[in-house]
Amino acid sequence: MNDDMLAVIKKALDESSERKFKESVDLAINLKGVDLSLPKNRIEEEVSLPNGRGKEVKVGVFGSGEMAEKAKGVADIIIQPEEIEDYADDKRKARKLVNQYHFFIAEAPLMPVIGKRLGVVLGPRGKMPKPMPPGADPGPMINSLRRTVKLRSKDRKTFHTVVGTKDMSAEDIGKNIDAVMTRLMTRLERGEMNIASVYIKTSMGPAVKLM
Repeated sequence: MNDDMLAVIKKALDESSERKFKESVDLAINLKGVDLSLPKNRIEEEVSLPNGRGKEVKVGVFGSGEMAEKAKGVADIIIQPEEIEDYADDKRKARKLVNQYHFFIAEAPLMPVIGKRLGVVLGPRGKMPKPMPPGADPGPMINSLRRTVKLRSKDRKTFHTVVGTKDMSAEDIGKNIDAVMTRLMTRLERGEMNIASVYIKTSMGPAVKLM
């Protein structure tokens, strides 16, 4: 993170009016020279932010027995295997679940039924669960996911991701941006040459060009 980048982050924060809620700080990334009509070229990455997202990240667990017991007090919701059919039979309830939680973890043996019964809701939103062995402790993964953001372009050359909140320092946001851009560069064939521009903004504030 250089001084120029830090100055741009501070400008984006300063130009955003005070709100009655905690605003997110977002990056808008514009790609060039990438054929996103080919699925292999689409960006689908997860990045652990060194300074976290600044807001609550909700994680759900599909599990039973030992895993469910270990998830108590750590996960935001525990979905027992018998509840999967209830969600599958009520699409509105399923959509509400998927929209309310950012990430999901599941006991590996449950993945086939989750894919078959809830994949139509989870898949398009990029929220298919991360599998874990039965009885494993989901705590460390949950804590890691609470700091994680997704880079997901689909077939669009412009996409967005969260890098913090307005109440975080410009330095902490800058380190988060560095982590995002470093990961993105590894996925682009020509690295920075495949980036047309990058803008930073708060939820309600003006966009400021970062690069």
